[in-house]
Amino acid sequence: MSTLLALDTATEACSVALLHDGKVTSHYEVIPRLHAQKLLPMIKELLASAGTTLQAVDAIAFGRGPGAFTGVRIAVGVVQGLAFALDRPVLPVSNLAVLAQRALREHGATQVAAAIDARMDEVYWGCYQETAGEMRLVGVEAVQAPEAAALPVDAHGEWFGAGTGWGYGERIAVNLSGQDASMLPHAEDLLTLARFAWARGEAIAADDAQPVYLRDKVATPKAR
Repeated sequence: MSTLLALDTATEACSVALLHDGKVTSHYEVIPRLHAQKLLPMIKELLASAGTTLQAVDAIAFGRGPGAFTGVRIAVGVVQGLAFALDRPVLPVSNLAVLAQRALREHGATQVAAAIDARMDEVYWGCYQETAGEMRLVGVEAVQAPEAAALPVDAHGEWFGAGTGWGYGERIAVNLSGQDASMLPHAEDLLTLARFAWARGEAIAADDAQPVYLRDKVATPKAR
């Protein structure tokens, strides 16, 4: 049975989760600007409480963004350092997908509009639908003004809003069945998504781990 470690530092929350011997354990704290100091001790404590070591880990999953640039870089740096040292593969997971998965776990929402406050008067946005317990992206993830955020063109049924981007809710023209604008990504849900990806053989080499900021995709050079 596989042992998977998951970590996330892309928002104000810092969290780690572990699948070992078929059991999931996790630790979650909202600690802005303390991720770099707290992440490795949290991993060490989690492994110790589960009675295992880093050497037993088969793959490491991480929140690859979008989110705070510094936070996403911390996650990529730590996961690459650990994975290189252990010679293990990694599993990048979207932080918007993690939000959607948490909304499924905590609210039973099967259609989720996930939004993270991107600052600069924008939101990171993605829409997800549940398939066999996994929240899957419908369309594309984007960074945009709240007014530009929309559900998929063929959307129907009830949708739940998850994430800090819903702090701009009065500017997002989407009807919801409910929302949680305080929700942040949790490594427990990242681990759930990583388990699906691991089972499909989607792990990659550590040196291929890349942050996904979304914002850098909209910066294009002007035509001469």
